[in-house]
Amino acid sequence: MSGKLKEVRERITSVNSTRQITNAMKMVSAAKLRKAQQAITEMRPYANKLYEILSNILKNLEGDAASAFGVARPVKSAAIVVVTSNRGLCGAFNSNVVKEAIHLMENQLAEVIKAEKVTLYFVGKKGYDSMKKRYPNMKMVTDHMGLFSDLSFDNVSPLSQELMDGFISGEYDAVYACYGSFKNAAVQIPMAVKFLPVDNIEVEEDKASETNFNADYIFEPSKEEILQKLIPNILQTSFHKYLLDTAASEHGARMTAMDKATENAGEMLKDLKITYNKARQEAITKEILEIVGGAAALEG
Repeated sequence: MSGKLKEVRERITSVNSTRQITNAMKMVSAAKLRKAQQAITEMRPYANKLYEILSNILKNLEGDAASAFGVARPVKSAAIVVVTSNRGLCGAFNSNVVKEAIHLMENQLAEVIKAEKVTLYFVGKKGYDSMKKRYPNMKMVTDHMGLFSDLSFDNVSPLSQELMDGFISGEYDAVYACYGSFKNAAVQIPMAVKFLPVDNIEVEEDKASETNFNADYIFEPSKEEILQKLIPNILQTSFHKYLLDTAASEHGARMTAMDKATENAGEMLKDLKITYNKARQEAITKEILEIVGGAAALEG
């Protein structure tokens, strides 16, 4: 019985230690989430409005050289950016983003995969770890996996510029991004969106009447000069939003997962303490019975 008590005591110590770790990780993730949530909350309306402006501009520039980012062509080659976290312990967040990327590849881009014309870019290690096992022979670019260490616009823009250059040069006919869209701490939505070419925007029904028109923009100094700077900047801002979304989603998913782990550890501790107390009572009862039996034998 003493062996059983020792085993239960060791399990209680182990579970209690695990609970302290998960609780600490939950609090760290909550602190990081507040900062990441503020960044994406401030960025999202700005990036979405810029994308609306970009779409309207490109719709009004038929035949213009500056509209190259909005020209759709048959997809014979494609690039996919898979944005995941560098670390685990965040529930199904990373696997959901990877599943979204696989669904995109095996449905919309099935013919392109057969022709071996898909290039995978990775931001974050978890997506790369999963994809290299499933597609060992596919071309993969890992130069940007460490971007989450610094999500400033200047640090992220070289990747988006590389993708834009590849699209303009004809190396890629389409560019997609797979990432986690942040809704709240408990809900992160895996997304697969087309980054290039720029599609016509989809608007909410209550805003349709406001945006259902071709905007007549007045350009000053010259249309070409402004668009040469404006369009790449808008696209880079949209791409930056994907990474900020994923960063907030990661911290939200980890905070939720660690909160659940802490709760489960607490429930396990309750059960173990009940088991320990029962075993201890059995041991005490057995010892009392042995003492009583011994005393009775001596009297007899």
